[in-house]
Amino acid sequence: METILQVENLAKAYGDWDMFEGLTMSVGEGEKVGLIGRNGAGKTSLLDIIAGRDTPDSGTITFRRDTRVAYLVQTPSWPAGTTILEACFRGDAPAMKVVARYEKAVESGDADAMQEAMNDMDSLGAWDYEAKAKEILTRLRITEFDRVVDNLSGGELKRIALANALLGEPQLLILDEPTNHLDMDVTLWLERYLEQSNMALLMVTHDRYFLDRVCSRILELADRRIYSWEGNYAYYVERRRERAEALAAERESDLNRYRRELEWMRRQPQARATKAQYRIDSFYELEEKLRQRRTQATLNIDIKSGYIGKKIFEIEHLCKRFGDKVIMSDFSYMFQRYDKIGIVGNNGTGKSTFIKMLLGEERPDSGTIDVGSTVRFGYYSQQGIAFDDNTKVIDVVTAIAEHIDLGDGRRLSASQMLQMFLFEPPVQHNFVSRLSGGERRRLYLCTVLMRNPNFLILDEPTNDLDIATLQVLEEYLQRFAGCVMVVSHDRYFMDKVADHLLVFEGEGRIKDFPGTYSEFLEWRTLRDAEQRKAEQQAAAKTAPAPKRVTAPRADRLTYKEKREMESIEQELPQLEARRAEMETELSSGTLPADRLMALSTELGELIDRIDEISMRWLELSEKS
Repeated sequence: METILQVENLAKAYGDWDMFEGLTMSVGEGEKVGLIGRNGAGKTSLLDIIAGRDTPDSGTITFRRDTRVAYLVQTPSWPAGTTILEACFRGDAPAMKVVARYEKAVESGDADAMQEAMNDMDSLGAWDYEAKAKEILTRLRITEFDRVVDNLSGGELKRIALANALLGEPQLLILDEPTNHLDMDVTLWLERYLEQSNMALLMVTHDRYFLDRVCSRILELADRRIYSWEGNYAYYVERRRERAEALAAERESDLNRYRRELEWMRRQPQARATKAQYRIDSFYELEEKLRQRRTQATLNIDIKSGYIGKKIFEIEHLCKRFGDKVIMSDFSYMFQRYDKIGIVGNNGTGKSTFIKMLLGEERPDSGTIDVGSTVRFGYYSQQGIAFDDNTKVIDVVTAIAEHIDLGDGRRLSASQMLQMFLFEPPVQHNFVSRLSGGERRRLYLCTVLMRNPNFLILDEPTNDLDIATLQVLEEYLQRFAGCVMVVSHDRYFMDKVADHLLVFEGEGRIKDFPGTYSEFLEWRTLRDAEQRKAEQQAAAKTAPAPKRVTAPRADRLTYKEKREMESIEQELPQLEARRAEMETELSSGTLPADRLMALSTELGELIDRIDEISMRWLELSEKS
């Protein structure tokens, strides 16, 4: 495999903070690489340096000659007044540049510039770029191509930037949290797109299913260095666990040896005066080894929830709409003690509005919400808190409470609480402005949980939190002695936390699904396949049966058309047989979710092909 990116001995520091040093890594042509690490480890900084948006203190970054690189940043932006379509054509790819030049010439009415751009577009084959851009944007649920970017949401801007990156057809695609703000259907489409693409990929994401299915190698950024693990994320987790167990066993052995050697070293000097010098040197080497090898700190959420009574929430006949858009229509639900509910659905179907109504921030048009007297909310919003950058981290927490009650008579100081969330004393006295995006989200989570809520509402908690933090949060929510409501597109997180779903289907419809997210996706795939089958059967019954022509008249059909008709008559039975096999397999009820989704997609494409050639056969038969 030819190397397309080589990074050697990279070092970067911010003030007295060494982010990484001696960092070496590579990406091969067509290789799909996932980059993981704790918040604040430097993942985004590393991507910025590789993409040329920042400079290292030392080290080299080498791309293969003429390599096209595209970079999706976490928070993209464009000049005011830029339309969505214009934003898609901003890039370094020659075809994108010439399309942008053509659009500018058309806008200015410069006939000479327009003709020159048209000639260049002919030579580059760039005329289909606009159609391709619109196709990708539509897949990403962006359809108003002439809107300006000024008033778009952060999620919309991220999807436009993603379309821009894909449209440039780079040889190396660098993605920083690409699944943030993407709903499930769009995430699945992007997953398939990247799987089938020949481009090399270097990606930071917290979506573990996405990592598992797209990436073939995992890079872990830890202790200011890069560790490489061949295989997908599941393989990485297994190998990392084995390595951790081996290191723990090695450390225990070294500690036992250190105790024996320390006892020997503490004897009177004359008792060891004639001992070999190598044993003394070996002792100091072992001591230095144990001092350097520190166990990495882990997030520890040990906070008790407040008492919650039997009456939680009772929602009756709730209705809400904005103009012609129906958010909720006659919805009723009664929350039970210790409910763990997932809220899922495409963007714009009303999930956030529903939460705001529960919290009293938005009034329903009709219906009632009766909240129990013991309910105490903890709300982790998608927007988070706008911390004052000039405030110290410790002051953010002490502004809420000097001490935190953990239950069972235990109390923690604000500083101890922050240490549970991986903010060591030196960091606690830093200003908030020095925190990474992920560290800010972790601080926000700390401020939510320290209030001892008994009803947690988490709106997209997985955005910007690292995988290690998510794993601890999952465990905490599983044992949380209260109610939990989670809005998230992260399939892995939802499978771990929610055992019951409210599915927002749009147009006011909400489906109550008693199962996990993966179980819902499996059920939905089967349902969609059955609906398509029923529609095809209904269409076959109402449509007139095509009259089979066994000997078309040669004077009405050209030789090429005769051969085409014969080819269709041979292909059609084969496609129908394959369709029957796939429908049988889909109906078996034993397929895993990923196979169900792949087979469902393949079946849809097969049905389209059958429809296409059947119509063509009818056209030819009418001429014969």
